[in-house]
Amino acid sequence: MRAVIYKSTGSWYVAKATDGKLYNARIKGIFKIDEITSTNPLAVGDEVEMEIEDIQEESAMIHEIYDRRNYVARVSPHNKRQHHIIASNLDQSILFATLKEPKTSQGFMDRFLISCESYHIPAIIVFNKSDLYRKKELERFSLLKDIYEAIGYKVVLVSVQNNEGVDEVKQLLHAKTTLLSGHSGVGKSTFINAVFPKLGLRTQEVSGWSGKGLHTTTFAEMFDLDTGGRIIDTPGVREFGLVDISKQELSQYFPEMRVLINDCQFNNCMHINEPGCGVKKAVNAGTVSVDRYASYLTILDTMEDKSY
Repeated sequence: MRAVIYKSTGSWYVAKATDGKLYNARIKGIFKIDEITSTNPLAVGDEVEMEIEDIQEESAMIHEIYDRRNYVARVSPHNKRQHHIIASNLDQSILFATLKEPKTSQGFMDRFLISCESYHIPAIIVFNKSDLYRKKELERFSLLKDIYEAIGYKVVLVSVQNNEGVDEVKQLLHAKTTLLSGHSGVGKSTFINAVFPKLGLRTQEVSGWSGKGLHTTTFAEMFDLDTGGRIIDTPGVREFGLVDISKQELSQYFPEMRVLINDCQFNNCMHINEPGCGVKKAVNAGTVSVDRYASYLTILDTMEDKSY
């Protein structure tokens, strides 16, 4: 029987079968042997083949995983040599960010967007908690909105607390499978509860002494929406380490740089100090954001020098 993984705890899974029922499922050991680079053999969104073991207990055994259309992954927080697949078979992703309580860095946003670009997953940035923003934060938002919309990303300002901009984001979810991600405390679960109260997700305030969010989602989990479509809620992430991307490839996942690569004098240009660099020329001319270029250099500097 074909099914889709709705929840993954790492040792057992909740799978929704074609008959509409949810089953507690396990996997055969061979999956763990075959999956070498990933810490999780199955991810939420995976399509699998399984056999029903006990109808009364609603248990099943997964014996095959179908090819993934795409996925989003990050470096495993427990093993830097491995990656952790966050979710698969996505139509789009939404990054929840905040400019206050807690503050989302541009570097974190860019790493998330790079990961989405590498697997051709359209990404949307939602800045939440606008009710907390003062002049400084609003000016920063305006700048970031201009930067990211200029290179093709949709940017939305919302206040879930004041129900402002929420309907616009809700409409973006219609008839799509959407990954929701972001730091802990940015308001993902609060947003989900506001637009889909039946789901009743737990929420928690930002830690006062650290300014960092507290984890409320323990495992990635997918939910069907009454309006059509599905959302995947994920645990809040502190860092977003890139996987399977070499230094030589990095600029290809910056849309504004990708279109300029053929303008560089050298086909292996890293856009640092090479002569005849089309990207640096565009930065100096103001057509490529200085902030984004600085982010590119920072990420490049933290990457290991290896190719894939």
